[in-house]
Amino acid sequence: MNPWAVIAAGAVVAGYAAVSRRLAATAVSGPMVLVTCGLAIGPLGLDLIDRAQDAEVTRTLLESALTLVLFTGAASVRLPDLRRESSLPVRLLAVGLPLTMLLGWLVAWAVLPGLSVWELAVVGIVLAPTDAALGQQAVADRRVPALVRHGLNVESGLNDGIVLPFFVLALAAAGGGHGGRQGPLAAFLLALVASSAIGLAAGWLGARVLRWSAARGWSATGWRQILVLAVPIMAYALCVVIDGSGFIGAWTAGLAFGAVLRAGTPDARPPADEATTATADEATTATADDDLRRNIAFSDRLGELLAALSFLFFGAVILGPALEHADWRMPLYAVLSLTVIRMLPVAVSLIGSGLRTPTVSYIGWFGPRGLASLVFGLIAFEEHLPGTELLSGVVAVTVALSVYAHGASAAFLGARYGSWYANALDRAPELREKGPVP
Repeated sequence: MNPWAVIAAGAVVAGYAAVSRRLAATAVSGPMVLVTCGLAIGPLGLDLIDRAQDAEVTRTLLESALTLVLFTGAASVRLPDLRRESSLPVRLLAVGLPLTMLLGWLVAWAVLPGLSVWELAVVGIVLAPTDAALGQQAVADRRVPALVRHGLNVESGLNDGIVLPFFVLALAAAGGGHGGRQGPLAAFLLALVASSAIGLAAGWLGARVLRWSAARGWSATGWRQILVLAVPIMAYALCVVIDGSGFIGAWTAGLAFGAVLRAGTPDARPPADEATTATADEATTATADDDLRRNIAFSDRLGELLAALSFLFFGAVILGPALEHADWRMPLYAVLSLTVIRMLPVAVSLIGSGLRTPTVSYIGWFGPRGLASLVFGLIAFEEHLPGTELLSGVVAVTVALSVYAHGASAAFLGARYGSWYANALDRAPELREKGPVP
């Protein structure tokens, strides 16, 4: 890689880090800055990064970032809370996500002629998962009800892992998957069954080792975080060895790791001055979550850094060349993907939830497409499918539009929706949006 590209990337990330808090309340998001700077140092600008020469570096960066994001996102979710029938994330994941993939497939069939039926399915699946980081202000604004913020965060943390089996199957059916050598059945067994088993085993074993070591005081705090980082790496690598899906392995490892580590947290009691406001169960849950957050803190921060670099390289290596060969179909599908294809399934999934129309619209709009879509799109591109140029172009343009549209609107719409919620709550104290959050 060009040393000047490394210098430029470091300068961009350091520069954004220096002003990140100041920009947090503005219409300029981190991904917007990074993608724009990526375009500036790519072929459309200074030409410091070249797709042909730096393709392997880009893929390694994107896959590493997604592996850590999948692991930490899954580890942070309390699975028992998702069993509640009225849970907002359950509706979005169990109803909204499948409908989004299906509708994306159907709209792609109408808008993107020339792709095979399974390539169209790949497009719909790749652009189904959301990335809350692209509209972080929208889920961080305390004026937005906690129920909505929690729902969007959990949806983003789990939906990329849920779509993985569908992506693997559609890619295999389209002729991809290790150069087309794997059929759909082999892909299903290796990616979903074998990789899930490996991930669950790695997550369970990693959490048990961490608990055992911490209980005896044998490990330093910093090295415990290194131990956690090794879990998704090993799970990913083991799945790759058997030609499975390293991403499914990392995601299921996170699920198992978080569940086992929480289950092993010793009982806690609230401080004396809080004894009247907190139950022992609540204190235990808080202690378990705090302990988990401490242990995955390094992996989480490393994932954020790699994700930031991923958006920078996306602008330079993927988006720049895609814009050079873009036609009218790509932005048309991108607009439909971020509006109709996302918002209609969300509205259907929330029927009977009791949520007001502004809430349904807010949740529907903030379904940004980000890192997962980039990685899945890159994998599909490297399988050299017949329609790979159109497919990868649609994914790149959709993610780019999402970066700017959701980033620019997050602070403004978060404030507007927060004001509506406050006024509505004054008129209707029993507003469903005020419901309890796990």
